[in-house]
Amino acid sequence: MTTALITGSTAGIGAAFARRLAADGHNLVLVARDTKRLQEQATELHDRHGIEAEVLTADLATDPGIEAVAARLCDRRSPVDLLVNNAGFGNKGRYLDVSMADELKMLKVHCEAVLRLTSAATEAMRERGRGGVVNVASVAAFVPRGTYGASKAWVVQFTQGAAKDLAGSGVRLMALCPGFVRTEFHQRAGMGTDNIPGWMWLDADKLVAAALTDLSRGKTLSIPDPRYKALMGLVKVAPRGLLGGITSRTGRKYGPQ
Repeated sequence: MTTALITGSTAGIGAAFARRLAADGHNLVLVARDTKRLQEQATELHDRHGIEAEVLTADLATDPGIEAVAARLCDRRSPVDLLVNNAGFGNKGRYLDVSMADELKMLKVHCEAVLRLTSAATEAMRERGRGGVVNVASVAAFVPRGTYGASKAWVVQFTQGAAKDLAGSGVRLMALCPGFVRTEFHQRAGMGTDNIPGWMWLDADKLVAAALTDLSRGKTLSIPDPRYKALMGLVKVAPRGLLGGITSRTGRKYGPQ
C-alpha cells in the first residue's frame, strides 16, 4: 500500500483528498493544527476503509511546523508516495487593510511551506524513481487580485517549473486550481458568500476525482471544471488593464464582506 501525506487535511479540499485516497486504499499521514480533529478524522478513515492513518500536528505558518512535516517526508523507512500541499487561508480586506504580519503569514504557508515540503518530498521520490505532488493553488492565480492571488500564482509557476526540471525522473508535480468550493475557507476568513452565484460553486469530492485523473495523465496544471476552464480561457485573451478593473469590481462583489 502506498502512503499519501495531506496538509490541511481536516476540512474542505484536504478532507476530500483524504476520503478519496483512503477509499482507494492508500495509507495516510494527516497534517493540520487541531490534534483532536486529526485524531477523529484518522479514526473514522481507519474504521471505514481499513487503512492506516497517521496524525501529525503542525502549524505551517511556523518553522517548527514546516520542519516537522519535512522530516516526515524525508523518512526513507516509511516513504510518502504522494504529497498534497493543501494548507492555506485567506485574509479579509484589501491590500494595506491587512496587517503586514498576516500578509507574511500567508506567504509563509502558501509559498515557503510549499517550496520546502515539495523539495523534501521530491528529493526522496526522485531517489525511488516514483512519486507525485499536488500543490493546491487557485484560479485566483490567473487574475490580478491581491496578495492571495499573487501567492497562488507563485504556486502555479513554481510547480510547473519544478515539473519540467524533474521530467523523466518518475516524479509528477501538478498545480491544482479550483474556483469557489464549499469549505470552511471563507468562514475562517470572515468572508460572506451569500452573494456568490450558485453556478460558481464546486463540489470538493468531484474536484478531487478530476484532479487525481489529471495527475495520472501527467498534467502539470489542473483546472477541474469546464465552467472555470472556460472562464480562464477568457482571462487569457482579455487585456490586462481591463482585467484588472473587472477583477477589482468582482472582488468587491464576491469577495470579503
